[in-house]
Amino acid sequence: MTSAPVIRPYGDTTGDGMVQVSFTLPLPAGKRGEGAALQLAGKMGIDPAMVVHARGIGEQHTFYVVYGRVNHLVEPGKVVVAERDYPLLSPKDVNAAVRARLRRKLVVVGACIGTDAHTVGIDAILNVKGIAGEKGLEYYREIRVVNLGAQVGVADLVAAATTEKADAVLVSQVVTQKDAHLHNTRAMSAAFREAFPPARRPLLVVGGPRFDELMAAELGVDRIFGRGTTPREVASYLAHALAGAR
Repeated sequence: MTSAPVIRPYGDTTGDGMVQVSFTLPLPAGKRGEGAALQLAGKMGIDPAMVVHARGIGEQHTFYVVYGRVNHLVEPGKVVVAERDYPLLSPKDVNAAVRARLRRKLVVVGACIGTDAHTVGIDAILNVKGIAGEKGLEYYREIRVVNLGAQVGVADLVAAATTEKADAVLVSQVVTQKDAHLHNTRAMSAAFREAFPPARRPLLVVGGPRFDELMAAELGVDRIFGRGTTPREVASYLAHALAGAR
């Protein structure tokens, strides 16, 4: 039996194990700070290590970039990811699936919740201009989009979903300090489960660059989309989950 392949990081030559990491320490710039950065790198398993960049941030903090070798192996065969389990459809096929199954437009309410004011992500998915050459959900004839914008309270989102009779709620979270995106998502999912019986609750979808796509069940949502998600992927998922597209 052939053993599963293992790989090492690549820096200058194949399999040399070289990596580059960056971090900030609450120390003023100088030799002591660089020594502390190397100490941390050693505890991370980077040996030998060198500080290739150090820049003071104010008087008491310094940003470091460290380069060095690790001996850890990567086993690709044991990597667990959230695979796409639905077909990627064209806008025409999405529209056809919605029209055939729902016999009405699929209603999507989108927002950035909490104090998050970064609408670039939600706008890229919802607005007709889209992103990366793909039109947003507003382009799909059989999808009606209600974009609530930024800094929307959870109660207001639930109210809008109720008023609009939403089939799906799309929430974008970019701000992640102190796990704000996780706290907001849990609060949102709890509010919807309190406000709707299971059979009538809208599909809950969240997205953002720092989400772990495997955490959907833990956060109480139906789907998580990470960085690089396109409108077509979201539209195809909605058609699959709500209109039975295959």
